[in-house]
Amino acid sequence: MKSDTIAAIATGMSNAGISIIRISGDEAFSVIDKIYRSKNGNKKLSEQESHTVHYGYILDDGQMVDEVLVIIMKGPNSYTKENVVEINCHGGIMVTQRVLETAVKYGARLAEPGEFTKRAFLNGRIDLSQAEAVIDVIQAKNQYALQSSLNQLKGNIQEKILEIRENILRDMAFIEAALDDPEHIDMDGFDKTLLSNVESNLEKLDKLYQSSGNGRLMKEGISTVIIGKPNAGKSSLLNGMLKEDRAIVTDIEGTTRDTLEETIVFDGILLNIMDTAGIRETKDVVEQIGVERARNQAKQADLILYVIDSSKELDENDDKVMEFIKDRKAIILRNKIDLHEIVSKEDIITAMRKYSDKELAIIDISAKLQEGMQDLEDMIKNMFYKGKISFNDEVYITNVRHKTAIKEGMDSLVQVKESIQSGMPEDFYSIDLMNAYRILGEIIGETVEEDLVNKIFSEFCMGK
Repeated sequence: MKSDTIAAIATGMSNAGISIIRISGDEAFSVIDKIYRSKNGNKKLSEQESHTVHYGYILDDGQMVDEVLVIIMKGPNSYTKENVVEINCHGGIMVTQRVLETAVKYGARLAEPGEFTKRAFLNGRIDLSQAEAVIDVIQAKNQYALQSSLNQLKGNIQEKILEIRENILRDMAFIEAALDDPEHIDMDGFDKTLLSNVESNLEKLDKLYQSSGNGRLMKEGISTVIIGKPNAGKSSLLNGMLKEDRAIVTDIEGTTRDTLEETIVFDGILLNIMDTAGIRETKDVVEQIGVERARNQAKQADLILYVIDSSKELDENDDKVMEFIKDRKAIILRNKIDLHEIVSKEDIITAMRKYSDKELAIIDISAKLQEGMQDLEDMIKNMFYKGKISFNDEVYITNVRHKTAIKEGMDSLVQVKESIQSGMPEDFYSIDLMNAYRILGEIIGETVEEDLVNKIFSEFCMGK
């Protein structure tokens, strides 16, 4: 790890009210003393109290670069636990770049992507899971993803993992001590105690692992595909959910011939939603391609919105869609309720009984008049989040790396459990216990390889 002084622009590179240039390292105050002059004198910022704000100018060879406010933070009470200076300058691209160039000219070097947060991790201010939460906060696309990332930033994953690792370490220490001093430490009955401890840890890890399903949906969004026969109102539904005319809507069947993808926040829930070509038998080659794409996208979706035109009879094309969705998470939307009803809810339930006896999620809507949209929002929330997500004590795993490590840790503890039940010698337990301890340590960065650390922080923006 380089210990020199780094500098970078910590705000977006666009014209704005202000920009921030961050400097961190042992020589941060030396750099700012060379380029800063106060309005009423030449006081050195290195001699001022920590966490104070100062008004003055940035100078380069005596020429003013910009009028600024400078915040100084002395280590270890800073983001990186090093001496940190933040220069608040005017937000123009040109002036921001000039201030940064001046800092580099007088002793700093340009920071690498994520290097400030990397230093915070290496200096022990945050663990690796919290460091990863920083980028998740920045990239959050909905309120659930943001709240989950903020909780992770506070250390809720760290707390759970540390608790489990402490339990494992306690058992390992007892086994090793007993093996080293069998005359004074009796292991009779310890296998039952260890089995109970392992099952308890497995239960805690499994709860974390199971949360990754909701965690993925929070972070990445619910992959949603709208399907149905031509002219059922699929594109009108998409436009209604987007609250804009994104998809072309006409009375001509087969208007939509390819998939149309949009990302929307629907009552706080992120939906990656796709409008598809109407599913029907057709000899039109282009339309056939669109129908096949619709089927393929629906196979991979988290949620299918099946739109039925309630003003037209069900036919063989509806039968094919119903058979397709029988084992999938789907909401049936009985559309065009503002028109004369031909297909009732009972008709749909009767038609679906040929393929499935499960309870159906059916909502009456008028995509054109925007009726039933709130019912759809509520049903999606209930279907995926049981109506509400609680962030009081819950931990949601949103990171694939964490999920993988938890699964590997569970596998190792299952091996311990099987060894106990098979009556294997105690030293066999230690091998798998140590493996679980090490793997779980990767989540918080205690046993992680340097290459992985570098890869994680290389995905950060330059000034973070």
